[in-house]
Amino acid sequence: MLSLLVLIFYFSSQPAVKSDGLSKKVTKVIVDTVDKVLDLDNGKSGIDLVEKFNHIVRKYAHFTLYLLLGLLVVNGFRRSGVKGIRAFVISLLFCVLYAISDEFHQVFVSGRGAQVTDVFIDSAGSFAGIGIYLGVRNIVNRG
Repeated sequence: MLSLLVLIFYFSSQPAVKSDGLSKKVTKVIVDTVDKVLDLDNGKSGIDLVEKFNHIVRKYAHFTLYLLLGLLVVNGFRRSGVKGIRAFVISLLFCVLYAISDEFHQVFVSGRGAQVTDVFIDSAGSFAGIGIYLGVRNIVNRG
């Protein structure tokens, strides 16, 4: 869990230009792969598609990182003896507070800023991760 917290902090510490460059590289790989499979290019340049989908990829990255964080946090609390709804609430609170602190941290990074929508996306990812963990745990315990 600590490694993921550090990774999130590291990504948030990158100036906007560097962060955007990294996400565009990831988006290009995704666009190129999907284009090979589905031939979506339709005469557009790959650059246009990267520009078009980069914002979406960035938001999915937020959701996915916090989904993983939610899984790890609730697992940690469950293993330390916190059970039931209490594990859910404490885990979600931890993740939401980390998301808020992460956005606040970005205010001090060149070209970056705090986005309330990112806190909501991060929180939704955490909620999903915690829910998946607890749902799978319930299914396993019943069987």
